[in-house]
Amino acid sequence: MHTRTLGQGLEVSAIGFGAMGMTQSYGPNPGDRNDMIGVMRGAVERGVTLIDTAEAYGPFVNEELVGEALEPVRDQVVLATKFGFDTESDDGGLDSRPEHIREVAEASLRRLRTDRIDLFYQHRVDPDVPIEDVAGTVGELVAEGKVAHFGLSEASAATIRRAHAVHPVTAVQSEYSLWTRDPEREVLPTLAELGIGFVPFSPLGKGFLTGKVDPSTTFADGDIRSTIPRFSEQNRSANQAIVDHVRALADAKGVTPGQVALAWLLAQQPWIVPIPGTRRIERVEENAASTAVPLSADDLADLAALLTRIGVHGDRYGEMHMGLVDG
Repeated sequence: MHTRTLGQGLEVSAIGFGAMGMTQSYGPNPGDRNDMIGVMRGAVERGVTLIDTAEAYGPFVNEELVGEALEPVRDQVVLATKFGFDTESDDGGLDSRPEHIREVAEASLRRLRTDRIDLFYQHRVDPDVPIEDVAGTVGELVAEGKVAHFGLSEASAATIRRAHAVHPVTAVQSEYSLWTRDPEREVLPTLAELGIGFVPFSPLGKGFLTGKVDPSTTFADGDIRSTIPRFSEQNRSANQAIVDHVRALADAKGVTPGQVALAWLLAQQPWIVPIPGTRRIERVEENAASTAVPLSADDLADLAALLTRIGVHGDRYGEMHMGLVDG
């Protein structure tokens, strides 16, 4: 596995691992917890070092799973988790008050079975709490040795600048893929200027860019994709042309569509580290192999022009979740 460097010199594997789907969002949870622990440990054995979770996943159960899985290999990984949601309420509201950030940090440390959080993200920007207060609080946790690095998720360029002025931001996490290109306008140029790394989640379009989801797919109960406009049957049919194009290139190179999608992301900047998620070790291996997929300048330009040429249909979130994205 190749390595890459995020902000503040944090070195991680070129492909990370998003653990969220192991306990939620993509249909019924796996029946055997040990299987998921085996997949996560297998990822580490194959060189994956950046593991991403959050207190809100469950809530809590995903961190507990990650903590149990990685306790024997703790010193081989960079553990990333997140704060910022009010997990006590039913409405999924935000809470980044300094006292709450501290409470979350202590609880996450216990669940993750560790004495430090390597990368602590604000999960969503809280409009009711100045980002300077958030950055200052995480800076205090860094000074205390409980946190090593500060991150933001779905933050605007303006918010990133304000936070970074108070405490250095190591990484920003947002959705980015061949069919979600929003960060290119302002966020990526800002990160390049400030020396901050970028960690795309859903780099495979929640499975769509792998070709495993098509207009005929029926989503199981509890699968978040059934609530996302982009995954309506009509929009999947309209978006299929994107996958067909990626598949044609993948077939010509003897690789998979998912590998092409990840290789395209890796080629955008040397400080971009995607975090695809999976419940299967063979997918971990497939994703890791994307670091060796050769894409020519013509390939990259052709893929970059996909949205202009074909377009994408449907929002990437429903109305409520789109409202949580920092403008």
